[in-house]
Amino acid sequence: MKHYAGLDVSVKETAICVVGDDGQVCSEMKIASHPEELSLALSSIGVHFERIGLEAGPLSQWLFEGLARAGLPVICIETRHAKAFLKAQVNKTDRNDARGIAQMMRVNLYRPVHVKTRESQQRRALLRARKLLQEKAIAVENDIRGLLRNFGLKVGIVGRGKFEARALELIAELPELEKVISVLLAARR
Repeated sequence: MKHYAGLDVSVKETAICVVGDDGQVCSEMKIASHPEELSLALSSIGVHFERIGLEAGPLSQWLFEGLARAGLPVICIETRHAKAFLKAQVNKTDRNDARGIAQMMRVNLYRPVHVKTRESQQRRALLRARKLLQEKAIAVENDIRGLLRNFGLKVGIVGRGKFEARALELIAELPELEKVISVLLAARR
């Protein structure tokens, strides 16, 4: 007999529901949301899984990779499609959502989503961190320009390399302003 599992993932715990070919619930449990614990719990049930489904979300890439590495036939499904399917339930609970996802796997009524490789995720994290730092550096520079403008001091058009020298030149005569601007310049550096 083929079996299907649905995982409703939350930050701390994941609700698991396992159903058979006939749609009857074989097993239900809650396990910590960690790939090793989930794969151990699913393997301990002692059945052959045809498909294991989990909704795309913040933890899904990490969990997907861990379950796939454990040799489980895991599928990450589209959130909007799952939401539309699960909306028909009377009581919205983690347990019922896991049941609904298991049934979606059983009747083959789901839309899989692509899960990025670990290398791709690391590149994306690096690019997002770089973009964040660039935006913050520009914001600090613009704030320095705005603070100086309040005192009638204009930085003007200068390159990135000459910005700090120009700002220090403008505040040379204002020691009370230098305390504020020097800290911002250090943050910009």
